[in-house]
Amino acid sequence: MLTLLKKIFTWWNQDTFGTMLKTIFFGKFVGSDTQGNKYYESKKGKRWIIYADSVDASKIPVEWYSWMHFTPNRIEKNQNIEKYNWQKPHQANLTGTVDAYYPNKNRDGIKKKYSSWKE
Repeated sequence: MLTLLKKIFTWWNQDTFGTMLKTIFFGKFVGSDTQGNKYYESKKGKRWIIYADSVDASKIPVEWYSWMHFTPNRIEKNQNIEKYNWQKPHQANLTGTVDAYYPNKNRDGIKKKYSSWKE
C-alpha cells in the first residue's frame, strides 16, 4: 500500500502513476541504454525516459542525450553504437556525493609550503 501511494504522489523516486499510464497508453518504446534506462516517444513527438533506479538527468549517455533533445544523431538508425577502446564508460555526475572529486581530499598527504602564525 505504501509503495502504491509513493508511486502516485512522488516523482523523485521513479516514474509516477501518471507517467506509467501515459507510457502504457501513448508511449512507443524506442530503446534502452547500457544503464537500463528506457526511452519512449509519443505519436506527437514528445520524448521521455523511465530511469532504471534514481532519477538523475546526468545518467543519460551522450547518444541518448542528443536523441532526447532532438539533435540529429546516428542513434535513430542504429541503437547499438560501436564504442572505441579509448572511450570511457558513461558516468553520472557525482557532484555533491561522497564519491565526488576533491583535489585536496587527502589533507594529511599534502605538505604546507608555509607555517601558520600562532600567538
